[in-house]
Amino acid sequence: MAPRRRARPARASGARWALVLVLLGLGALLLRGALGDPPGPPQPHSDGGRSTVSASGHRQSPAASPGADETAGPLPASPPTRVAAPAIGLDVPVRPVGLDVEGFIEPPPAQTDLAGWLQSSPTPGERGASVLAGHVDSDRGPAVFYGLGALRKGHRVEVTRDDGTTAVFRIYGVEVHAHDAFPAERVYAGTARPELRLLTCGGSYDAAAGYRGNVVVFARLVTAR
Repeated sequence: MAPRRRARPARASGARWALVLVLLGLGALLLRGALGDPPGPPQPHSDGGRSTVSASGHRQSPAASPGADETAGPLPASPPTRVAAPAIGLDVPVRPVGLDVEGFIEPPPAQTDLAGWLQSSPTPGERGASVLAGHVDSDRGPAVFYGLGALRKGHRVEVTRDDGTTAVFRIYGVEVHAHDAFPAERVYAGTARPELRLLTCGGSYDAAAGYRGNVVVFARLVTAR
């Protein structure tokens, strides 16, 4: 188990979560240790470096910010209760995560069928970048965000909210970044319009240390129902 890291001030929330993301792939050490070296989860690109891929599998330039005419207006605050990505068969509950009493960042839920919403980020559909994170696998097999790397530009992510509305986001970029080059500012920084980030471990795999990077899905709000 990797050591926990003490949280930094709130303004550094991106950097804090970049550290915590290392924990997302720890289950992979147990899984691969038990099963030898099974195929890993789908990846936008397998070298742990920064890249995106198109639906055809060709590498693209990094995700660009969406235009003003492509994004729906913000929704009032309401915590997420469920996240779904129909293209990969994802449909799971969401639980808030934050800081523990000792000031450490909580990792996403240990249950492999739950995603975590970073409650210091906006609620999905509010103005800004809402952040959901989940484990990629465990000693029992694939976990909640195992298929994240198979998502592609144009796919939808639907977030059910506590007020009964569903915020529908369209993906405009899927990237994988090495831990030491994680773009915290671009992932976590405030945005003028409602956006969503989905995060899990990914990139190349090391038997001693686990995954060397993180898959990041970038999406924008296009409608609500």
